[in-house]
Amino acid sequence: MRGSRRQTIVDVAQRAGVSKSTAARALSNAPEISPATRDKVLAAARALGYERNHLAVGMRSGRSGMLGLVIPDIANPFWAEVARGAQDRAADAGASLLVFSSDWDHDREARHLQALRQARVEGVIINPVADSFDDLHRFGLPFVLIGSSAERFPDTSSVGSDITQAVRLGLDYLLSMGHRRPWLMLGPRWRIARARFLRAVNDHCLERDVDPASLPIEDGEYTVEGGHAAMTRILERDKSPHICVFAANDLMALGAMMAARDAGLNCPEQVSVLGFDGIPGGAFSWPGLTTIEKPARALGRRAVESLVDEIAGRADHSRIYLPCRLIERGSLADLSDAAVGSRQSERV
Repeated sequence: MRGSRRQTIVDVAQRAGVSKSTAARALSNAPEISPATRDKVLAAARALGYERNHLAVGMRSGRSGMLGLVIPDIANPFWAEVARGAQDRAADAGASLLVFSSDWDHDREARHLQALRQARVEGVIINPVADSFDDLHRFGLPFVLIGSSAERFPDTSSVGSDITQAVRLGLDYLLSMGHRRPWLMLGPRWRIARARFLRAVNDHCLERDVDPASLPIEDGEYTVEGGHAAMTRILERDKSPHICVFAANDLMALGAMMAARDAGLNCPEQVSVLGFDGIPGGAFSWPGLTTIEKPARALGRRAVESLVDEIAGRADHSRIYLPCRLIERGSLADLSDAAVGSRQSERV
């Protein structure tokens, strides 16, 4: 009875009236199989509900049709969007994608790489946790790096957001809105992303003859809870009539807005918040989160394209920077001279 056991290539061959080897070649689109025979085998496979065992095929041919993706936090909507973009592009290329989350743990990352190796994936995309990449080099897998951490490996193919352009875009926008000394809400000191963000801030300030040390800093975790805690500390230290925060990711920014509300302050009337990432949740906060959007899906898609080039031996081992864009919503007050003057005129 159909469905009582898994259908095999032998079942397909018998139904199509061909040999097992002919059925296998037809299912793999071998050029020597005639269109009529291929159609007959495909029809038999559909009728039986046959699915190829890609792992077994990979063990025989050395190709599995599978790619690996190791990201640091699948619960973070930004990384989920990266995974979606990678999955879409892999599907376009006829490949499947295995996704793992390292949770910023090197040992867990190493175990994921081992599992991907055992699954005989053809290549891996990874946001590396550790400074050493001996694991991938030892396994001999083609790989592409993503995220800010990849900049530590200039001779390796990598894809990432243009953080320098994004930070400049954010600071220039804040300045245009009259926020000259925003708080910088940054991540933990051990994270490469924090150093990359802060370096872009310093370079931007020096180019505009502004002392980078004049911008106050509060560190926290890259989570809603981390942003809430960091904002609570800022409010304890800063009693200004208006406080502006430029958060290093949107989760922190949303946590900062919650902390301001919990303290009885209104956003943006008393507290302005600028985020960084462009996660979908920012559009549903109240007020909506103004943010610098990193191209998450495009990053995932481009990483798969680079990995395909790596596998085919066409890679140039360069760093690809994708530009970011500003999304204006309602979390930033306009304190520019023109806006203040306009409001004063309306009151008169």
